[in-house]
Amino acid sequence: MTNNNLLAEFGNIDIYLFDQLLKGRFAHCRKILDAGCGDGRNIVYFLRKGYEVHGIDLDPQAVARVRALSATLAPGNPVEQFLEGRVEDLPYGDAEFDLVICNTVFHFASGPANFDEMVKSVWRVLKPGGYLFSRLASDIGLESRVEPRGNGRYLLPDGSERYLVSHDILLHYTRTLNGELYEPIKTTNVNNIRCMTTWCVQKKS
Repeated sequence: MTNNNLLAEFGNIDIYLFDQLLKGRFAHCRKILDAGCGDGRNIVYFLRKGYEVHGIDLDPQAVARVRALSATLAPGNPVEQFLEGRVEDLPYGDAEFDLVICNTVFHFASGPANFDEMVKSVWRVLKPGGYLFSRLASDIGLESRVEPRGNGRYLLPDGSERYLVSHDILLHYTRTLNGELYEPIKTTNVNNIRCMTTWCVQKKS
């Protein structure tokens, strides 16, 4: 398959989500939520393959763009399934989704309480046996290079300010939510200016 064909098939998908697709991890999932979907970069494959895809984002312009994407790639997937709203207050019932994608969202939390709201919100709408795929900024491997700004937020060497999790925080949530890692916690250090961690958790049945 050529690079152009790959781009058409998968879009500008997060490489670690792509890795899970290659492993067949989500083959039996049918109903998917992208919480913080942006322009829909991570749902191209799912739209093309006939999954029931939902999305939510704070940015109304992003919602308009992802609706247009869905209408083009999957006319049978109602555009009304893409909504404007907050990850910490998802307008869905309990245990609705087989897979929740929450990519580069959790680190925008205002503090520990807001992070807790976000995580528990996406966990609530996940079915038993379902998967949470998340990437978020962390202090893993960068502990001595970040400057505390209070309430769990830090100034990173790249100049951005983020809420940062630690390895212990992720393991704590994995246990207390009654989840289990379906992929080891992995962290990418980007030139010592930021670290992005992949947190993949399955909800126990």
